[in-house]
Amino acid sequence: MLYYLFNYLNDLDLPGAGVFQYISFRAGMAAFLSLLITITFGKNLINYLRKKQVGEAIRDLGLEGQVQKKGTPTMGGLIIIAAILIPTLLFAKLDNVYVILLIVATVWLGIIGFLDDYIKVFKKNKEGLAGRFKIVGQVGLGIIVGLTLYFNDNVVVREVSPASLASLEIEDFQQELESKIEYKDVKSTKTTVPFLKNNELDYSKVLPFIPKDFTWAVYVIVVILIITAVSNGANLTDGIDGLAAGVSGIIGLTIAILAYLSGRIDFSSYLNIMYIPNLSELVIFCTAFVGACLGFLWYNAYPAQVFMGDTGSLTLGGVIAVLAFAVRKELLIPILCGVFLIENLSVILQVSYFKYTKKKYGEGRRIFLMSPLHHHYQKKNIHEAKIVTRFWIVGILLAILTLATLKLQ
Repeated sequence: MLYYLFNYLNDLDLPGAGVFQYISFRAGMAAFLSLLITITFGKNLINYLRKKQVGEAIRDLGLEGQVQKKGTPTMGGLIIIAAILIPTLLFAKLDNVYVILLIVATVWLGIIGFLDDYIKVFKKNKEGLAGRFKIVGQVGLGIIVGLTLYFNDNVVVREVSPASLASLEIEDFQQELESKIEYKDVKSTKTTVPFLKNNELDYSKVLPFIPKDFTWAVYVIVVILIITAVSNGANLTDGIDGLAAGVSGIIGLTIAILAYLSGRIDFSSYLNIMYIPNLSELVIFCTAFVGACLGFLWYNAYPAQVFMGDTGSLTLGGVIAVLAFAVRKELLIPILCGVFLIENLSVILQVSYFKYTKKKYGEGRRIFLMSPLHHHYQKKNIHEAKIVTRFWIVGILLAILTLATLKLQ
């Protein structure tokens, strides 16, 4: 909203109003406001939740320090959602298809997570929202995201003439570069494949036996699967203080860098990656996302004063997946979201192996002391603050590797 106001004031030659034209300025302001919202109003939310007795019901899993967490306010994801949406609405261009899509995804997943927490806390049902309803919600969002990214006329890849690029100077501003190049905007289902020389994959060519008119169906199915997987992965990761928020912040910052690079003709040409017009506007959303995660850590770091609940974890994971599709880096998710993937796999392997050994030997056996993986390390008597810090370090290493894939071709 403020973007349009200051754009109007800039047309009136008001001194300083033109600063809102710069992505970097608006991204910085979005991050600052997001941090301010979470830190300033987080305490008020905690007091309100405590007053309403919105406390976490803890199952006794025999973990150290677990009993002390009983009654800690949950549903803190509400402040994360507010800290993402408010700066985005104020500083981003609200007619940008990517921004609209991420706002819809945030609200959509926030509602699903809120309903799950509400049933757990107020209806005293430990199971929360039935799994089938969660899946329906995630599938519904996947359909909206997939169809929008596939059919919307503003979602394109800009193919630039190599001859026109050769005559450009990298010192030129983005707007000057745009006016000098020869290009064409094409509808495409291309995405990035890491570590390959020609690192682009077109969904329409993955399954050549599928008629071209049905390529959209393949794309939508992939979107649904990845959104569901990453959303549930973040939910599983939210098991100890500060883990999900910290890892999500690292991932969000990495995607912000990818969005900025892919949204500029100069950097995308230098790195030989897809140039996606209007994508850099997502940097504002991403920095608000990072600010919300970091600000939430103010109260969620060990010992946690509030938990995000499914309201936060389902939203963070799903939003990360949608962002990955927007920047066309969804095949980098196993690397970028490696912590979520490991947590997911640890549960799948544990359950599968237990069922297999019970059927074969009459007694279920385990691979880990407990799953998800962070509980395995807790069972080994490693303090949860140390576990979280180490997982953050792994997340940073994976983020660096993700960025390195831009040149490892």
